[in-house]
Amino acid sequence: MKFELTILGCGSAVPLKHRNCTAQVLNVLERYFLIDCGEGTQHQLRKYGIPYNKINHIFISHLHGDHFFGLIGFLSSLSMQNRKGEMHIYADARLERLINFQFELLRSKLSYPLVFHSLTREPSLIFEDGVVTVESFPLKHRPEAPSCGFLFKEKSRKRTILKQAAADAKVPVAFMQYLQMGEDYITPEGVVVPNSELTIDPPASRSYAFVSDTLYSPKVAEYVQGVDMLYHEATYCHELLKMAKLNYHTTAAQAADIALKANAKQLIVGHYSSRYPDPEPVIQEARTIFSNTYGAEDGLVFEIPLEKRKFVVNN
Repeated sequence: MKFELTILGCGSAVPLKHRNCTAQVLNVLERYFLIDCGEGTQHQLRKYGIPYNKINHIFISHLHGDHFFGLIGFLSSLSMQNRKGEMHIYADARLERLINFQFELLRSKLSYPLVFHSLTREPSLIFEDGVVTVESFPLKHRPEAPSCGFLFKEKSRKRTILKQAAADAKVPVAFMQYLQMGEDYITPEGVVVPNSELTIDPPASRSYAFVSDTLYSPKVAEYVQGVDMLYHEATYCHELLKMAKLNYHTTAAQAADIALKANAKQLIVGHYSSRYPDPEPVIQEARTIFSNTYGAEDGLVFEIPLEKRKFVVNN
C-alpha cells in the first residue's frame, strides 16, 4: 500500500556530479508516475531500481531543458525494448510538436503510441483512475515557459469491516459491500445494528504536491491546501531574493512560507542552484520557518505510511 516518492534529480539548470537535474517518481499503490525528466533521468531510474516499464504517465512541469531534456532518450530506450503500451505525457502543447519533430527528423518510429495531454493555465483534473487523481495548477515562471504544478491525491477507501463484529451480528456476505459504504445493518427481526459497531473509518487518503519553477505565489498554497507532502523549489537562500525574482524562482524562506500557508504536513525543498554544492544552508533557512522540512537528495525516498503517523525517509 505504498505512497512513496523517489528523488531522481534535485538540481537546477547545471547538474553536479552528485546531483542530477529535476526528476521524480511517485509510486501510488504500484502506479508509477514520472514527474519531470531532466537529462540523465533514465540512468537514475536504473540506478535507483525503479521499474520504469511500469511508468505509463509522465508529467512535465514546463519546457526548460533541465526539466525535460531526458525525455527523448527515455522514450527511445523504451522503444528499443519493444514496449507496446501507451505512454501518456502531460505537458505544454508545444512538447508534442517538439517530440514528433525529433522522431520525424531522425526517421525513427516508436514501438508504442504516445498520447499527449495539453496543460492549461487553469486548475484542472488531468488524470483519474480508481485509486488516484492528478490535478494541475498554474505557477508563475518565465513567459516563454509557462509552468504548472501537480497535485496527486489518493482516493478515499471504503470503510474497514470488523470481521468478528459482523460475524456476531450474522451479517450476510452479500451485505458486506453496503457496510463498507457506511450503511447500518437491519436484522431479519428488524433490529438495527449501527454501522459504527460493525466498521471503522478507513485510513485517511494521502496526497503529494509538486511545485516546480515559480516566483513566490501565495495562490499556490490555496491549490495544495492540507497536502501531506509538498515539494517546493527553493533555488536560492533569501539573501539572493533579487536574483530569485530576476530568474522567476523562489527562495527557501518563501517555500517554507507556502508550506505554512498551505497547512502542509511536510516540506521537501530542492531545485538547488549550483552555487550550493552543499544545500544545507537552503534546508536550514526553510526549517527556521517550517520545522518539518527535508532537503531533496538524489536517491532519497520519502514515504507516507498508510496511517500517516510519521513520514519515513530512506536513503
